[in-house]
Parts: sequence; C-alpha cells; structure tokens
Amino acid sequence: MIFALIGNQNAGKTTLFNQLTGSNQHVGNFPGVTVQGKFGHLKGHHYHLHNDHHHHHAKNHDKEHSFHNHAMENVDRKHQNQQHAKSHGIDNIDRKRHHHHHIMAVDLPGIYSLSTHTSEEVISRDFLLHGKSDCIINIVDATNIERNLYLTLQVIDLGIPMVLALNMMDELTSNGGSVKVDKLAEDLGIPVVPICAIRNEGVDELVAKAIEVAESKLVPQRIDFCTGPVHRSLHAMEHLIEDHSKEKGIPRRFAASRLLEGDDILEGILSISPNEKEIVEHCVLEMEGELGTDREAAFADMRYSAIADICKDSVIKPRVSKESVRSVKADKLLTNKFLGIPIFIGLMLLIFWLTFTWIGQPLSDWLGVGIEWLTERVAAAMEGANVNPILQSLVIDGVFAGVGSVLSFLPLIAVLFLFLSLLEDSGYMARVAFIMDRPLRKLGLSGKSFVPMLIGFGCSVPAIMATRTLYSDQDKKLTTILIPFMTCGAKVPVYALFAAIFFANNPARAITLMYLFAILLGIICAFLLKKVLFKGNPVPFIMELPNYRIPSVKSTFILVWDRVKDFLLRAFTIIFVATIVVWFLQSFDFSLNVVPTEEISRSMLALMGNAISGVFAPLGFGNWQSVTALISGFMAKEVIISTFAVLTGSVEGETLNAAMKTLFTQISSISFMAFVIIYTPCFAAIAAMKRELGTKWTIGVILFQIGLAWVVAFLIYSICKIFMG
Repeated sequence: MIFALIGNQNAGKTTLFNQLTGSNQHVGNFPGVTVQGKFGHLKGHHYHLHNDHHHHHAKNHDKEHSFHNHAMENVDRKHQNQQHAKSHGIDNIDRKRHHHHHIMAVDLPGIYSLSTHTSEEVISRDFLLHGKSDCIINIVDATNIERNLYLTLQVIDLGIPMVLALNMMDELTSNGGSVKVDKLAEDLGIPVVPICAIRNEGVDELVAKAIEVAESKLVPQRIDFCTGPVHRSLHAMEHLIEDHSKEKGIPRRFAASRLLEGDDILEGILSISPNEKEIVEHCVLEMEGELGTDREAAFADMRYSAIADICKDSVIKPRVSKESVRSVKADKLLTNKFLGIPIFIGLMLLIFWLTFTWIGQPLSDWLGVGIEWLTERVAAAMEGANVNPILQSLVIDGVFAGVGSVLSFLPLIAVLFLFLSLLEDSGYMARVAFIMDRPLRKLGLSGKSFVPMLIGFGCSVPAIMATRTLYSDQDKKLTTILIPFMTCGAKVPVYALFAAIFFANNPARAITLMYLFAILLGIICAFLLKKVLFKGNPVPFIMELPNYRIPSVKSTFILVWDRVKDFLLRAFTIIFVATIVVWFLQSFDFSLNVVPTEEISRSMLALMGNAISGVFAPLGFGNWQSVTALISGFMAKEVIISTFAVLTGSVEGETLNAAMKTLFTQISSISFMAFVIIYTPCFAAIAAMKRELGTKWTIGVILFQIGLAWVVAFLIYSICKIFMG
C-alpha cells in the first residue's frame, strides 16, 4: 500500500513523514528542503508474513529510498510487489488487509500547484499520475488554509482516494481561530483529520483514516467547484478528450482542466489531434471572452472563489499571531535593503570566531591530546609485544597518524554545523536567500540559487543535488559550477591546520578570510561565465518567508549528528584506506624493498610526486609531499591532512607543525590553501555533478576548476612575494 504525501512548502509535510516512518530525515525551516521524494515504511504497519525470519528482514529494510520522477511510471502493482518481495528474500506474503499492512509513505517535494513550471511540480505530478498511489495525504497548514487549498482542489481533480491532514491546528487555536472539520470535509468531499505533526498528535487517526479510504477506494465525493463559463468549458472538454484520457490512464477531469489552462506537455501525452486542438483553443477563446481574463487567471479565480465559499462556512480566522507580528518586526531589520547583507556577514563572522577560537578549537585541542595519549599507549604496547616493525609502522605511522590527525578536527565540524543548523531551523536562512536575490541577479542567478549554495557550506554532494529545484537549466549549471567555491566541511580541517601553523596569532581571522576569498572568487567567476557562457536573464524569484521559530532541539541535533556521522564514516572508510595506500607507497620502493625514513625520497610515492612536482613549483610548493597530498585530496579533502601526517611521520601535533614549516612558507601556505579551495571537489561530488549535468559538462567543469586553481594560486604566490617579501 502506497501513501503519497503532498502539500505546500512549510506545511509540515516532512515533519509528518518523519513521524510516520521514524526516519531521521532533516526538517529545515526553509523552502526547498525536500529536493527529492523519499520512500519510508510506516512504523508498526507491515505485511503479515508466514516466516518470522523473513518478517525480521522486512522490518529492518532501509526506511528511505530516493526515487526518480519516472521510476514508478506505468508499473503493474502486483508485479512491483512481487519484485520488492523477491529482492529482500520475502517469498511468502500473506496480505491480511484488515490486520497487518506493509505501508510505504512517499514524501513528495513541496509545491503550490500541479502545473509544470518547476522540477518539483513535474516530479510530484508524474508520481501522482503514474505512481499508482493507494491514497494521497494532502498536508494543509491550518494557519494558511485558503492558500493551501488551491493545491487541494487540483489534487481532487485526479480522482484518487485522498485524506486532508489539517496540520498546525495548535497554532491556529492558540490565536483564536478554529475549523469546523466536519463541515470542511463535507464541502470538499474528502475526509479531513486535524493533526499537529510536530507533537505527533492526531497522526494515528490520520493513518487509520488513510487505510480506511485506501481499502474502500473512496474517491473524492465532489469534483465540481466551478461555475459559469469555466464550468461549461470544462464539461465540453471532458467529453472531447474522454477517449484519450481513458487510453492514457489520466483522470478525465484533471486532463480537461490542464488542457484549458494551456498545458503543452499533457497535450502531447494525450496525442491531441490538430482538429481537436482547434476546438480546445475555440473553447478557451470563448471562456476568456466571457470572463474578460486569460485562461490561467480564469481557473485561478474559479478555484479561489470556491475556496472562499468553503472557508466562509467552515473556518473561523485567527487573529494575527505573535510569531507573525514578531517576524514582520524582525524582517524590517534583517531583510533591510542596506543592512541585510552586512548583518548576515556579521553573523557568519561571529560563528567562525566562536567555532575557531572560543568553542571548537579548545575542544579540538583536547581531543588531539587524547588521540596522542592513545597513540603512545598503543605504540608502547606494540613495542613491548615485539610486534614486527613494519606492522608497527603501519598502525602508528599510517592509521594513527592519518586517521587520528583528521579525527582531532571533529569538534570544529560539529560546532560549525550546530550554529548553521540553528540559523536554518530558525527561518533565517530563507531571509538570506531573499536578501541575496538582488546581488545574485546581477550574476545571472536568482535568490533561489542561494539555498543550494548555502548547503554547499556543509557538503557539495547534497548542494549539487539541490540544484534540481532551480527553474532553469542556466541556473542549474551555473550554480553547480559555483558550489565548490562555498567552502564545504571537508575543507575546514585543512584551513584549520594551516591557520594554526602559519597564522597562529589569529587563526579565526585567517579562516574567515579564506571563506570570504572563496565566495568573492565564485562571484567573479559567475560574472565572467554569465558574459561568456550563460547569457540571458534569470527566472523570477518566488519564495515564502516562514515565521521565525525557536529551532527544534531534535531537528538541530539530527542535522549535526548526520554531519558528524558522515565525517566519522569517511574517517574510517575513505580516509582509512587512503592513509594505508599513502603509507604503503611511501614505505616501499618499486622493488617492494622497505625504504628507511632517512631515504624516503627513494619511495614509490616520492618518485611519482617528483615526476609532476615541477608543475607546482611556480605556485611555491613544488615538493612531492604537497603534490601527493593534493592528488589524495580527490578522494576527500580531509585526506590531505592525513597524507601530510603520514608523509612527515607526525603522530604528535607539535611534530606535524614543525614538519609543515619545512615544506611551506607563510606565502606558499596561502597559495596552497587557495588551490585547495578551487580545485575539483571529492569523487562523491564529481559523481553528483555527473548525475545532474552529464559527462561532457562534468569533464569541462573539472578541467576548468583545476586550471583556475593553478592560475589563482600562481597569481597569489607571485603577488604575495612582491608585497610580503
């Protein structure tokens, strides 16, 4: 059984999805957080299986699956369930319809209508038309009921069993508002269940009602909300396309309304003939002539007038909420034309200062001391047990030096993301996108591009995936190229290491300058690319600004834990493997003889690094160790630190600091950091880029990034040498 969750942005859809599935998906307080639809199995509702072992497998099946917008198109349900069962070793399925259910919820992107203006609308519409949902759960924000019902009326046209979940009822009632639920259900012709998703209130009742509606195949009882010319045109159109809609399996009412609204995509799907197209246009001209408005406005007016009639009988409007009043007052300052951007920059500077000076750095130092202590204990134990020297070197000089050096930066990552997630959940990040629209427009982007760019401060992979919410192909490509300029969490340890060694007087200021430099460089690149590759105007920017809210402790810590978990996972997988590879290549020569520490220049790694080190000599770091670190950085940027730690035999922090000073000067350290900022992100980001842009564009972007990194690092090194000696 499949439930499709659909609703406006910020209606609480993803919160409800988390309550239903127990999934740890992050709930952000800014539009566009649900980039892809997600699958999740409902808690406590499973197939009743003959075999307990198989039942265990089913319950432990991964709760979330990404889906492509055409993945379930025209798939026979019975065949699909059989395939799903086979793939998880479930052979005997006894589906007791009134007892146990295996229910899958699908979290569709937040949208305002079922048109096809955005990729979110296309994904949601395609799934509802072809995904064969047993029941649609339409989440409506009770505090914004009139606006939210616009989508509801369109979904009703699909003729699929549905339930309306009236969310945020607590906010509505606390401000003196209320809803006559039975009357609303009667007027809409669908069941209505009041809930409060964030407190998990009414969710069980909602699931029970959805199961009941799905099993009885209870379609919406009322379809006609129209009157006058729109009514006549719709009914004429339904008769005209009846055969087409039946053949293609598209609901007749929905197809008729979309054709009259001018949906070219649906016209192609239905194979409308030229003669029929003429009749459609004649209908539209007649309707527009009678109403004195265009086709889209005619349908919008019809729906809003029906909503006004429904709400007049069933909704008692609340007084303006304290949250709304507070948000309007705060926005006068925070979204001010002149003060908005300086306030945002000031907040980011404060966050960096707290992270890299007051909170994160001391915690990082303490963890570093703990790792050093553990390393010494393990080294002493291995020495005492007469363990083979090569194995000792692998564990101490390889694993502990490499992975340990990266792990010591974990507190910095956690603290930085704690602050960023607080800003996100409070609703402030939506304002940042709003205030950034004007400057971004000059670069050929809309403010909506700022959301993926902000996500890029965390990790480039989800940021690149978030570009699919952008309206135009130009926006998508340009934003993807710019995302690596937003310093991701993986680069933070590299900055922190170099700043602590070469800018010990004020590391926070040095790191902040690197962040700002990266953003400034991204802006310059965007400006140049707009002139050369991406000519044309950006699309209009529409974004809902949610009320400011006190961030949810649970949601904030889920996001921070996700980042910490991701960091730990990389430390004990990619970085662990890379560390061992680097240790092996620097410990042996090409004849696989052990290379003594004092003769490390004979090692495989040194010889390979020396072969290309000349390319980097003009940048100030023409030593093989730096070249090797940059190459290993393709796997993950944190590997750069573990590579330096392994190559310099630096288990202890002080030893690493001293060793780094033999490889870099202060000027070449700036040049190296600049190269790290710009050159190609990790393999995972490249894979995400290939998915979004295709192979040809991805190769072009990689070559552009490497070339730009070399040129910028060269200019920085040359200019700094002149001015800093």
